[in-house]
Amino acid sequence: MSLEKYKGIVPAFYACYDDNGDISKERTMAFVEFLIEKGIAGLYVGGSSGECIYHSVQDRKDTLEAVVEAAKGRIAIIAHVACNNTKDSCELARHAESLGVDAIATIPPIYFRLPEKAIAKYWNDISAAAPNTDYVIYNIPQLAGVSLTMSLFDEMLKNPRVIGVKNSSMPIQDIQMFKRQAKMNGKEIIVFNGPDEQFVGGRLIGADAGIGGTYGVMPELFVKLNAMLEAGDFENAHKLQDDINEVIYTMCSGVGNMYAVAKAVLKKRAGLELGGVRAPLLNLEEGDEAVVEKAYQLVEAAVKKYC
Repeated sequence: MSLEKYKGIVPAFYACYDDNGDISKERTMAFVEFLIEKGIAGLYVGGSSGECIYHSVQDRKDTLEAVVEAAKGRIAIIAHVACNNTKDSCELARHAESLGVDAIATIPPIYFRLPEKAIAKYWNDISAAAPNTDYVIYNIPQLAGVSLTMSLFDEMLKNPRVIGVKNSSMPIQDIQMFKRQAKMNGKEIIVFNGPDEQFVGGRLIGADAGIGGTYGVMPELFVKLNAMLEAGDFENAHKLQDDINEVIYTMCSGVGNMYAVAKAVLKKRAGLELGGVRAPLLNLEEGDEAVVEKAYQLVEAAVKKYC
């Protein structure tokens, strides 16, 4: 099977709400169109950036349906389907496959510390619910509390639908380790760099593509950054990564949640109204308007400089 369709910049899609805080089909579709116009390779729907932990099963179905409808097959769609139980996760996996997504993805179950055998069964059960769809393991130990160990990875590589890892662990060498471990098992995989601040380092050490939570604010900058690396322009890639990181750290400096800041920046950049964030995440607080304005100005300056 070809993994080429996954290579490039894959924004982690933001939840789009109406004025009552419910999922908005119209705003979701408008955001999809904005991102496609910027040259992205795909979308990662229903993950951390999509506030999935605070969404119902129906919320997640509604979002994915709107994304698929808007995308019209123009880009790859990866649907994160993990819930904190197998039943709901399998329901979302079946739903995602029925819509024709390219891949599904999952974090491990959180809260209870399960043995690797239980985690592997959870993942394989979800994969079995979408037997004709590629499968991506999402490794984000700092939030899930569970790491993708090499022994667990070896077990999952026995599943022919497993085609890659979205790696959001901070040790950058994990990317290289997953690539090597897959080769030792006779398998080629795709590894997505997760930490946006490490995109250049992740790609240089072996990541094939990137999935990131801040790509949506400045997609053209990450598209340009990836193109620089492909062309071997490492000097300018280093400079652009530094400018991108200033945006990220600025967005994280507010009192409100970073995704509330991100959505406010998008409203300034493109007139997109995506709503706030879902409680218990904090929406913009007093003083955050200055953070939004600074981040907006930094993005626009970088776009003018590099694009």
